[in-house]
Amino acid sequence: MPSRVRLIVVLGVLSAFGPLATDVYLPAMPQMVEDLGTTDALGHATMSACMIGLAFGQLLIGPLSDRFGRRLPLLSGVAAFAVFSLLCAAAPTIEILIAARFLQGAGGAAGIVVARAVVRDISSGSESARMFSTLAAITGIAPVVAPLAGGATLLVTDWRGVFVALAALGAAILVVAAIAVPDTLAEDHRSRGALRAQLTEMSRVVGNRRFLPAALALGFAGMALFTYIPMGAIVLQDQYGLTPQAYSLVFAGIALAMVALTRLNARLVRRLPLRGLAIGAIALGSAGSAALVACGVIDAPLALVILAMLVGVFVHGSLLANITAIALAPISRGAGAASAVLGTLQFAIGAIIPPIVATGGVNLVAMGTTMLAGQLIAILLLAAYGDRRPGVSGRSRR
Repeated sequence: MPSRVRLIVVLGVLSAFGPLATDVYLPAMPQMVEDLGTTDALGHATMSACMIGLAFGQLLIGPLSDRFGRRLPLLSGVAAFAVFSLLCAAAPTIEILIAARFLQGAGGAAGIVVARAVVRDISSGSESARMFSTLAAITGIAPVVAPLAGGATLLVTDWRGVFVALAALGAAILVVAAIAVPDTLAEDHRSRGALRAQLTEMSRVVGNRRFLPAALALGFAGMALFTYIPMGAIVLQDQYGLTPQAYSLVFAGIALAMVALTRLNARLVRRLPLRGLAIGAIALGSAGSAALVACGVIDAPLALVILAMLVGVFVHGSLLANITAIALAPISRGAGAASAVLGTLQFAIGAIIPPIVATGGVNLVAMGTTMLAGQLIAILLLAAYGDRRPGVSGRSRR
């Protein structure tokens, strides 16, 4: 396997830490709630804690990778993921499990933030978008495999065994990353100084007028996926009566559609503007979200609901790749800090807004409205982006 292809495959696996840490655990949650004698609300809090860890861990690890290079923060974070996965397995109370899940997510954040920074180190423009599409396609396989793997693991062990399996996976990925991921950040591009200098670098990145609108657009567009994952499970199983196995098949099918579109996107970015592709993808997703609202109003049959869900979220992989490339295009220094801000906004918006909406009750109308609101905000941000230099049009800036 060529070294560049091998590197992208490994970076894609590292980027999949988020879906792996959350989705593989979904089938085990009811068992965990019963075993620890806790409530469903606190059970779901373990999911939010992991997502918040994934969000804010990137704020720490991104700037560190700009200061010390990509390898040390990456390997340290993956090792921490494995260790805290074992702590999750041994947690005697729900409170300790929530804390361990936060730390597990913070460690897993290294794979996400460093993978994006490495891609920006070695590419730009449409080439960067193609590489991000490949990363997104590999990451998109995780939601297909994770719930099925979690369910299969539960056939031979309990919910604690799922976390032991995650720890073993983390250890294996640590070895692979140590072998396959070089340090792509040149010495003369590393930031210097202590914490204050790192904060200054992050402030400079956030202040970039070309970066921030795209970063916010990515966060709000991604809110559709983070709304679909928890609310879709409740709607399809509790309201439409799907069994856990049938739900897993629907979930996997939609994830496969996401992977297929992401692979198509890798070809389209050679010919079409990145910003136009991103806006078109979000507009298509918005149509699906609006259809979900309509399905809730008219009490539509299951087949129409699943179709609307598919259209609403299967565009996520392609827009993730394109908006990430757009956001990082103007960042020649501080790619780690920029990647950290991207990831933090993406996971924080997804971890905070949908649970707040869910407190008013979960149904198709609430689900579709939340997804649609995020997508419309993202379209407005990208439409106002306004920069039509080559890095945004889809041609390389090199």
